[in-house]
Amino acid sequence: MSYPADTPVSYRSMVAVGDSFTEGMCDELLPDGQFRGWADRVAARLAAEAAPGEFRYANLAVRGKLIGQICAEQVGEAVALGAELVTLAGGLNDVLRPGCDIADVEAKLGAAAEQLLAAGGTVVLFTSTDPTRRMAGSARLLPAILRMKEFVEGLGTRPRVAVVDLFSADCFDDRRLWAEDRLHLSPEGHRRVAEAVLQALGRPAVFDWRAPLPPAAPVGRGVKLRADLRWLRIHVGPWLLRRITGKSSGDGRPPKRPALERFPI
Repeated sequence: MSYPADTPVSYRSMVAVGDSFTEGMCDELLPDGQFRGWADRVAARLAAEAAPGEFRYANLAVRGKLIGQICAEQVGEAVALGAELVTLAGGLNDVLRPGCDIADVEAKLGAAAEQLLAAGGTVVLFTSTDPTRRMAGSARLLPAILRMKEFVEGLGTRPRVAVVDLFSADCFDDRRLWAEDRLHLSPEGHRRVAEAVLQALGRPAVFDWRAPLPPAAPVGRGVKLRADLRWLRIHVGPWLLRRITGKSSGDGRPPKRPALERFPI
């Protein structure tokens, strides 16, 4: 679903549901030490359209959450908050793990979307970017990502569902749209996802979020090798250790904005 640019639906409230992608990991830091993220950027634009003090926003997303945890810990709360717009992104953390039951991920994501739609608001869903064009060793993920893409696009045929298609955007092949860990978006990546969401909701384009970045300066093989080794040591190693020990980066971490409150403050 996409809204005609000349008749966008107005929203006075928004709830963001998901994992690190929606929490805003690796975007610029806010004064309170939280990451900003694309969802905050979307909320700021929608708030600017509303009467002063009228717009309210909550972000329930927590890094590291699997789709089952998102359903159990966030979806019911989002329904209870009763926002006019809800963004739902999840399942990639499941896909990253060997032996992922993709049918179960689809079932949980579909049930979450149904719950949110039953509450009466608009629901925004996402297709994942294609990691195979920028991250070595990610080819094993592609079948599951493609299946999830088809599933989400199917949900997008429902009334009041908007799908943001990140998979087909070649700009996300550029590593400059990603943080050093190669898993989370950089500030420029978050800026582009925010614009993609707003355009999917019928807002006029501020810029072409799909446009490629200017050519990057050439990087020597030695620099690339050192960067790869640093990535393995600082990011991949700790991630594998958490998988082995059954821990998550989000364990014990509260949502960044748990209440549906006036935004911006």
